[in-house]
Amino acid sequence: MTEKFTGAVVEKFNTPLVIEEVALPTPGPNQAVVKLIASGICHTDLHAAHGDWPVKPEPPFVPGHEGVGEVVELGPGEHRVAVGDIVGNAWLWSACGNCDQCLKGWETLCPNAEYGGYTVDGSFGTYMLVDTRFAPKIPDGADPLEVAPILCAGVTVYKGLKVSETKPGQFMVISGVGGLGHLAVQYAKAMGMRVIAVDIADDKLELAKKHGAEFTVNALNVDPAEAVQEYTDGGAHGILVTAVHPQAFGQAINMARRAGTIVFNGLPPGEFPAPIFDIVLKGLTIRGSLVGDRQDQVEALDFYARGLVKPTVTECTLEDVNEVFEKMEKGQIDGRMAIRY
Repeated sequence: MTEKFTGAVVEKFNTPLVIEEVALPTPGPNQAVVKLIASGICHTDLHAAHGDWPVKPEPPFVPGHEGVGEVVELGPGEHRVAVGDIVGNAWLWSACGNCDQCLKGWETLCPNAEYGGYTVDGSFGTYMLVDTRFAPKIPDGADPLEVAPILCAGVTVYKGLKVSETKPGQFMVISGVGGLGHLAVQYAKAMGMRVIAVDIADDKLELAKKHGAEFTVNALNVDPAEAVQEYTDGGAHGILVTAVHPQAFGQAINMARRAGTIVFNGLPPGEFPAPIFDIVLKGLTIRGSLVGDRQDQVEALDFYARGLVKPTVTECTLEDVNEVFEKMEKGQIDGRMAIRY
């Protein structure tokens, strides 16, 4: 087994990632070494590399939590995967299984969780370590580049849509049609919702139409709240905010109908402007939704395997990662970029 692998490393916040040799740890109990085939590049990876969030990773580290690859070595003990299986890593790298949240079925909220590409080295490299209890099995016949974004972007929006409790036939606004949002449009459509897409770029809105949005709003040109209120005759039943601009979170309040539910997926730096009067008067529910658990992952992958969801993916190499981050900051990426190894 190789002792080193090539990885893209965050040596210091707000500096370009360095392509270098990284020591590969020996797999322990419940762990496996995976040889990467592909990895999606998520906006969270950019936030991690910049140290944007209050709880920061500790450099040096290897980002990436949408990796797909082949199991090549197993640690001691019993495993639910075998050498040769194709598996992924995910943002929820592991959870303790014993805390109050885990016991209640909310392992995504485990205070002892480990996160792929954040607290544990991730998939921006030729090899990665996974916890075999949490590594999702990839469906047979899946395109590694296509399925990679399902492991974070897909399961994240799918869970967000589930907890919005929006029913088939009701209106769902997807605010932000980027890596997460273009998948959210597809999942919402597949779940029977009437989809409205809001963004500030016409090309992103065209992508949303391609994936099933029945109505689109360019928030640069019109007031999205007025447009949504008029089209839906009272506002949307559910709103999923995947955008990374704080203004989108405030707009969601006015796009919602009375007793509507707003779910936050995006994690921009900064504060959320919360108009208390409007929230109380309209009886709104506001929820944060953090990725998804192992069952959500199974369900999200099943939508892909049945052809109901198809990520828009552009191929790149590991050496392109800094250029991809630059484009990501400028909003110049349609769908998802994915590394092929």
